[in-house]
Amino acid sequence: MVKYPSGSMAAFRKPNKRKIRKSYTHKKGVNFSDRGMTLEQQINESNKYYLEEEMAVVHKKPTPVQIVKVDYPKRSKAVIREAYFRQASTTDYNGVYKGYYLDFEAKETKNKTNFPLKNFHEHQIFHLNACLKQKGICFTIIEFTSLERYFVTPASFVISAWQKNNKSSMTLKEIEDNSYEISSGFRPTLPYLEAVDHFIADREMKNGRE
Repeated sequence: MVKYPSGSMAAFRKPNKRKIRKSYTHKKGVNFSDRGMTLEQQINESNKYYLEEEMAVVHKKPTPVQIVKVDYPKRSKAVIREAYFRQASTTDYNGVYKGYYLDFEAKETKNKTNFPLKNFHEHQIFHLNACLKQKGICFTIIEFTSLERYFVTPASFVISAWQKNNKSSMTLKEIEDNSYEISSGFRPTLPYLEAVDHFIADREMKNGRE
């Protein structure tokens, strides 16, 4: 069975700003962070929050799938028995924020000292490079799961590392030096737009000097 990836919305309803919510309190030190969610789940929850608050519109890209065989055990229920990917996907997410086009990939590793570059596919590197040429803001959200650390790494740095001969990984130190580290929290679960604000500020400062 093939399940379509999350990220699409059947219908959009503008949140009711007048809805009354019961107040609550929590003990000091209680962490409302990821609570065992995968990196993809955290990003999807963050995107949902950003959309509800009208801060940004970012969605997970659908994966192109060709359905070959479908069984109908019941009239109201279909079961996909065979399917295949029609083409290689590009990156995981894209959208718009403050008038800027965003395009990014989400990656995880259990390693504690480096991130393997083989986790990036060639077509993803080419896609990110093409988006950069069109002035898009492109990056990768990297999670070191064993360390519970999250980095928003510019695509330009990832592309440069990937293109170097005999380089199989980016060290944790390299990622620390070339990324913005963010912390998992609560609403949004993963506040990656904080890092995007830095990218925008850096770009505007550079353009102001030119």
